[in-house]
Amino acid sequence: MKKIGVVITDGVGYRNFVMSDFISEAQQKFNRVVILSCLPKEAYNGLDLQCEIIELEVFEESFLTWLFRKTKEVAHLQLHRNGNFGITDNFKINRSTAKTPRGITTQFIYKWTSLFSSEKWILNYNRLQQWSFKSNAITKKYEVLLRELDLDSLFFTHQRPPYIAPLVFVAEKLNIKTIAFIFSWDNLASKGRMAANFDFYLVWSELMKQELLTFYTFIQPKHISIVGTPQFEPYVLPRYGYSKDKFLKRFNLDDEKPIVFFSCGDVSTSPNDTLYIETIAEAIATDKLVQPVNLLVRTSPAETPKRFAYLAEKYPFIRWNYPQWLQARLGHQEAWSQRIPTVTDVDDLKSVLQHTDVNINMLSTMSLDYMLFDKPVINTVFGNETNGLANDQRFLKYAHIEYVVNSGATYITLDKSQLIEAINQALTAPHAKQKQQKVILEMQIGATLEGTSKRIAEKLYQWS
Repeated sequence: MKKIGVVITDGVGYRNFVMSDFISEAQQKFNRVVILSCLPKEAYNGLDLQCEIIELEVFEESFLTWLFRKTKEVAHLQLHRNGNFGITDNFKINRSTAKTPRGITTQFIYKWTSLFSSEKWILNYNRLQQWSFKSNAITKKYEVLLRELDLDSLFFTHQRPPYIAPLVFVAEKLNIKTIAFIFSWDNLASKGRMAANFDFYLVWSELMKQELLTFYTFIQPKHISIVGTPQFEPYVLPRYGYSKDKFLKRFNLDDEKPIVFFSCGDVSTSPNDTLYIETIAEAIATDKLVQPVNLLVRTSPAETPKRFAYLAEKYPFIRWNYPQWLQARLGHQEAWSQRIPTVTDVDDLKSVLQHTDVNINMLSTMSLDYMLFDKPVINTVFGNETNGLANDQRFLKYAHIEYVVNSGATYITLDKSQLIEAINQALTAPHAKQKQQKVILEMQIGATLEGTSKRIAEKLYQWS
């Protein structure tokens, strides 16, 4: 008679674990499945999940909690930055020169952790962070809730959001087992510390397992399981996507031309995207490609299309896929986390991957999405330290991107001429890099897409 709580932290977790087969698979294993949602309950309207959904009150950090969390995160970066460019880069980015209370405190934290950043100290900071929840009103409400639910385990669909830490604190107090899914391919090798320590961990691959053991030396291998990721599972679920004819009509594309597909990051991670789109559009307009093509651009779900408006006006032949994500809640401390996908958007994304011919992006996880469909991928990184563009070439030295670069699975383009040449090569020989793509996919995704949700549910049941 096992009971599990599934903590949906944000819109991506909603897509991965609510819009996949996970909930139905979990219901086949557990006697009771309860969704504990950091999104509004209304976000689940129209989904026939047949399980209880409880909207969690929004937790906001006190200054004391922030202090201990920030110290823990900076200490983690201090400990692991030598020889790891991604962590070093984040260490530099998180510095502060502000004269605000938090800015001044951050400067002190950097000095303090330069002396005290061992794993032992990090675990102490984590204990202090957990202690800070003790008298918090929201934490007390969480405790009442978890006592009433009487769960065997809590499954966290993302390991990093700071607002999940009080739930972990309460679960530890009530002897409820905690299990975390490592959210993304770059989270361990280039990001800060997890929000809390968990009893068990689900990872994408053997590579991610080794990263977890490297950065969190207190974790035992037997507490980690390789399950793949539900991020890509909708691509093998027949209920998603639509025919090529419908796809062409939906985006008003010419069926006589191949389709070049550019996928954007948000403005904070990929500010040069407008330059990349304009470069492709100019190449089309001036006949620099080996053949006429369609150009389809998908913007990031994390932002509005505003920064691309001038491109839509200047190049009317560009077709646009604005992701159909809804803002479920306003005024949240992490507003982007409250954007949720629609079924229409999952249909769109799967169809875009199925029916386009070449993908171009700035080193995003979309590279993996596209490789799963055996299509050529081009990565654009024009910016460096000297040319006045946002320096996206620095990402080439991030550990998870180095694997991609070294594998030769994508075309890495450093300027306009290289980008145009790569598009022409991809159009002429679309299968040239398939062997290299399979290598990187096996490295990053350690299990088949089919049955991902079932594997996760079985492991959760085993650990509960």
